[in-house]
Amino acid sequence: MTYAIQAEGLVKRFKETRALAGVDLAARTGTVLGLLGPNGAGKTTAVRIFATLIRPDGGRAMVAGRDVVRDAGLVRSVIGLTGQYAAVDENLTGTENLLMIGRLLGISRAEAKSRSRELLDRFQLSDAAGRATKTYSGGMRRRLDLAASLVGKPQILFLDEPTTGLDPQSRGELWDMLRGLVAEGVTALLTTQYLNEADQLADDIVVIDKGRVIANGTPDELKSTVGGQVLQLRPVHPADLAKAHALITETAGPNTQIEGELITAPVNDPALMPAVVRRLDQAGIAVRELALRRSSLDEVFLALTGHRTEPESKSGEATEPDEDEFEKVGSSA
Repeated sequence: MTYAIQAEGLVKRFKETRALAGVDLAARTGTVLGLLGPNGAGKTTAVRIFATLIRPDGGRAMVAGRDVVRDAGLVRSVIGLTGQYAAVDENLTGTENLLMIGRLLGISRAEAKSRSRELLDRFQLSDAAGRATKTYSGGMRRRLDLAASLVGKPQILFLDEPTTGLDPQSRGELWDMLRGLVAEGVTALLTTQYLNEADQLADDIVVIDKGRVIANGTPDELKSTVGGQVLQLRPVHPADLAKAHALITETAGPNTQIEGELITAPVNDPALMPAVVRRLDQAGIAVRELALRRSSLDEVFLALTGHRTEPESKSGEATEPDEDEFEKVGSSA
């Protein structure tokens, strides 16, 4: 099988912190690989190594069949990179930003103009092409940022939380654009804190925690690891919520959660549903809603890591070292 991105035993240390502790992963050509993990898990460090921004301390990373250390220049010529925040120059127009990237990549002025027009049209930015980027909305900036990463026609895209902070409509627009690129044969490595995003886009998923891979597989395969189904229950009277939660926890286990006025629990035993119904009836707790549904990636993540994803770091939580904003990559060294 041909892999566009591959890591074997990847290790990276920052002083006393081991950001990656022997990571193995692979992305098939023409697919999206979702890289998931808590804050500080090592996701951004892995992306930086693949993008040749930092060197690994051990193991091996290959992109498009090239070693990221030995063949860094060749790797840069076939990749595009979009970081967590739009890296466009807000004082330049949309056209000027793309032209600048094209010229930095060594593209002729005529070709850079043609490529800029093509990308602005593709990303629905033609009407705003002559405006300063500082007048763009957040979604428009992210689209321009993604367009900038495509000026050099990369075979492989690294997308590090590309939809952070976007509204649902703008996020959906970027999803559609990524699907279109993959349909054309582009390979993407996507890190995201939005697990529904990974569920929608990723062909395969790797979950890392504390610098190590703790699970991998397709979204459906990962969902099956937590039982495949989830019990949902909503009491008629909100005052019964805590009591119902305690009863279901005794029956279903400690992963039982309260989400608003809804109780959820992983189902690993087909006898769980009737057992819960009997206990609630004995306790005199009336139920408004009782259903079984498939597990979500949120439940998978919770089961694997012990907590849910956090879009932003909280005070005191570990973060990956040296998290400056990404620079654009796409030209030969």
